Amino acid sequence: MSSILVGTTFKKSKAFRWKSGGFFVAFGMRQSLQNIHPIFFLIAATTFEVTGDAMIRKTVYEHTGMARIALGLLGAILLFGYGFFLNLAPVEFGKVVGLYIATLFVMWQIISYFTFKSIPTLPMIVGGTLIVIGGLVITFWKN
Repeated sequence: MSSILVGTTFKKSKAFRWKSGGFFVAFGMRQSLQNIHPIFFLIAATTFEVTGDAMIRKTVYEHTGMARIALGLLGAILLFGYGFFLNLAPVEFGKVVGLYIATLFVMWQIISYFTFKSIPTLPMIVGGTLIVIGGLVITFWKN
């Protein structure tokens, strides 16, 4: 597997550095986060992003009053979770963007099916296959 997705990249990454203090160090989370595989953060981030977006979409078009406010806030919390988990990934974002986009497409189809009962069309399947292949090329192609 590429060094992009293993713990050694965490220590070598120039863009991602732990500060000597701060929330994660203060609560002993730094060591715990180093032991979690970056793919977990990508899957969590894409799940939160797609679910939050679906929640907002359903809120705007299907609810009114207090239900709209409550579900909108829930969607906002899920979208916050997306940003939080994506930025917890102990990998330089530019190196995993391809894998992130591929994961996002797959999660989008899964959540879309369960939320909106939407079945991907042939163009979505063909285009999605190209997205996933492109994401894998971007992530694993060695220069």
